[in-house]
Amino acid sequence: MRGGAGHGRASGTIFITLTLVGWASAPLFLKYLVPYIDAWTANGWRYGVSALLWMPLLWLSARRGTLPKGLWRAAIAPSVFNVTGQVCYALAPYYIAPGLMAFLLRFQMLFVTAGAYLLFPSERGVLRSAAYWIGFAVIFLGSMGTIFLGPEVPRGGTAFGILLAIVSGGLFGGYGLAIRRNMQGVRSMLAFAAISQYSAAALLVLMVLFGSAHGATPLTLPAEPFWMLILSALIGIALAHVFYYASIARLGVAISGGVVLLMPFLTAVGSYFLFSERLTPGQWLSGTAAVIGALSMLSAQGRLGVAPGPKPEASAPVVRATAEATSGGG
Repeated sequence: MRGGAGHGRASGTIFITLTLVGWASAPLFLKYLVPYIDAWTANGWRYGVSALLWMPLLWLSARRGTLPKGLWRAAIAPSVFNVTGQVCYALAPYYIAPGLMAFLLRFQMLFVTAGAYLLFPSERGVLRSAAYWIGFAVIFLGSMGTIFLGPEVPRGGTAFGILLAIVSGGLFGGYGLAIRRNMQGVRSMLAFAAISQYSAAALLVLMVLFGSAHGATPLTLPAEPFWMLILSALIGIALAHVFYYASIARLGVAISGGVVLLMPFLTAVGSYFLFSERLTPGQWLSGTAAVIGALSMLSAQGRLGVAPGPKPEASAPVVRATAEATSGGG
């Protein structure tokens, strides 16, 4: 038994590390693609590839008769949040650098708190925790610091990019809450597979309507940017979610969610070497504070055992906690 548990922890560590790398690399891939394609095209292609990868899971489930009743209806609301969040997320790198963008996504926790209070009475008990509110305040102040302690006061395109990053974080928070509300008890990978199909369909339509050459630009790209586009879909969207669900099944929500909070640091370091992004000391300190605040909120939620729901099978984690459904971007 000990060997089995140890093996589960070891594989869980590998899976959460791969998740962290996948989600941290997503803004870097998008920034790399900025000179080659527009955001509409990037979204359409990336989610299109991801949807193709997840489609066999839905087909097999339908063939075996194990597709949950009402799955497609339940996936509509999360998909709306995911699509709108992804639009803002993909546009942001055209205006700001990846490191700043990644730190600003921590705003997501603030929107999740407000939404959870309104939607889930069982979670209101956590709002009586001092640690939770301290974390909330630290996230807000830290995020403000990353905005206003930079080399200059944000204006013009930079201010718009900051707004896009904040709004995308809020929409991804809504995405997590919508999953929790509509898809309780559904296997996490099956839930994301269904959402991927809706998201890909919507983003492909937007690509045809607003993308350069109606989304055909990648077909004329040199080999390197074309394959970077495909890799960004596989690593940042499709596989990262698989690895995250696998890590939750082995390590639990608290540990997996805590490790994912390190994402902005990896993104910022990668952006420094790849794009010469240099955050000021004040921005680094503020971003670190925001991540610590998010960790405090996650820890308080975990200690109080908010709405734990049924224990998921090791091989098939189910949607049951807000933290589990929160997106790392893609």
